[in-house]
Amino acid sequence: MRIGFIGLGMMGRGMAANLQKGGHDLVVHDLTRQAASQHLQNGATWAESPRAVAEACDAVFTSLPTPADVEAVGLGEDGLAAGFRKGAAWFDLSTNAVDVVRRLHATLAEQGVDFLDAPVSGGPHGASSGRLAIWVGGDKAVFDKYRAALGAMGDQAAYIGPIGAGTIAKLTHNCAGAAINTVLAEVFTMGVKAGVEPLALWEAIRQGATGRQRTFDRLGGQFLQGRYEPPDFALRLLHKDVSLALQLGREVSVPMRLCNMALQEMTEAMNRGWAARDSRSFMLLQQERAGIAPLAVPAEQIRAVIDRDKG
Repeated sequence: MRIGFIGLGMMGRGMAANLQKGGHDLVVHDLTRQAASQHLQNGATWAESPRAVAEACDAVFTSLPTPADVEAVGLGEDGLAAGFRKGAAWFDLSTNAVDVVRRLHATLAEQGVDFLDAPVSGGPHGASSGRLAIWVGGDKAVFDKYRAALGAMGDQAAYIGPIGAGTIAKLTHNCAGAAINTVLAEVFTMGVKAGVEPLALWEAIRQGATGRQRTFDRLGGQFLQGRYEPPDFALRLLHKDVSLALQLGREVSVPMRLCNMALQEMTEAMNRGWAARDSRSFMLLQQERAGIAPLAVPAEQIRAVIDRDKG
């Protein structure tokens, strides 16, 4: 398949190289020809503009830094939109804004072109090794048509839903990662300042209940199901544990803003009479604030996802 690829930076260069390894003929473009030197040596064709890429290919992938860059490559002078033929497909691998991808989708649809948001997760190493998640929003038939090309770039290419769904999944993931790392920084500095050697502390906590489980798997047990009785670990016990951790933080003069906020959440839940419910029951408060119905995903559907990934 002849595929266009624009944006050969830290992420794009690895994904484009894997498309070539998968046997696809590439037409490439970047701000400088030098960025494409590896791909050109391996048989890719250089295009002088995004428009020239679109004129040469029925499918184009872009990996760009910002939403403004995506719009410029797509709709700017000599942009992709000026070169696409009817029936072409554009997969944007960038981390974009939801309103931008929906606007591009609507604009391109007017000329018979399919735009899909397909942000990736795995970092530069994953982009090079192919251990990469690709979350696609848009027309599922188009996703299915180009599944092989997506699979050449990532081992976890998945259709998420209509346009914007892939971007929402990526933003959810990355924002969670930032918040989790902030909390980890809080608690780890507390442990080190309280007297535990860093490597020993890390070795210990990574073998605990949270450390042994994939980060988001823990949502499946209670939160996704909306099932907080019988408790796996009672809220009153976690409230006690976090209170003790914060006491230790005060004793060693470590600021713990987010953990104090977590304790406030748990205290509010305790005041609702939820002390004997599962320790994750305080997460119901956020569902109320968000104005969404309590989550109630059937347990067997959650098990099916986890079992599928194990296979």
